[in-house]
Amino acid sequence: MTDLKIAVILGSTRPGRNGKAVADWVLAKAKERTGADYELVDLIDHPLPHLDEPVPPSLGAYAGDHTKAWAAKIAQFDGYIFVTPEYNHSTSGVLKNAIDYLYGEWNNKAAGFVSYGGLGGARAIEHLRGIASELQLAHVRQQISFSLATDFENYSIFTPGPQHDTAATALFSQLESWAGALKTVRN
Repeated sequence: MTDLKIAVILGSTRPGRNGKAVADWVLAKAKERTGADYELVDLIDHPLPHLDEPVPPSLGAYAGDHTKAWAAKIAQFDGYIFVTPEYNHSTSGVLKNAIDYLYGEWNNKAAGFVSYGGLGGARAIEHLRGIASELQLAHVRQQISFSLATDFENYSIFTPGPQHDTAATALFSQLESWAGALKTVRN
């Protein structure tokens, strides 16, 4: 058994969201691996108001109970896979808000990205890469992008093609490698 823990963070809370099926697919593929323990962290289970902390997250002086609970949840992981929709050429507001609540809990850990949208969500991932860099999250090269036109029947029923399996294997391998290496940095 591994001591690496990786969160699959579902970054959409919309009613009827496509992201749950995508996150479940990622988690099912991850569970086939032995390099890390993967856990779904659904933002719908962690309702956070718009950032309401009185001091910057980089100071780590969290005031709100919701922030302290979110920080405790995120701190327990060595890496993250962010599952994001693409909204207006970026990631979802709820995911950006959840990320912005914290700072130190993200530092010196690894991140991978899975997106979905009209163009596969690629622009959402590009925005998340910049955010991750600022938070000292080492993001891996491999990403997975699902098109609403080709990976969803009627734009709503998730039907990914087998070509995504190879990308998933590469993403998990890169993420586990980086998460393991960065764990030694934190220790």
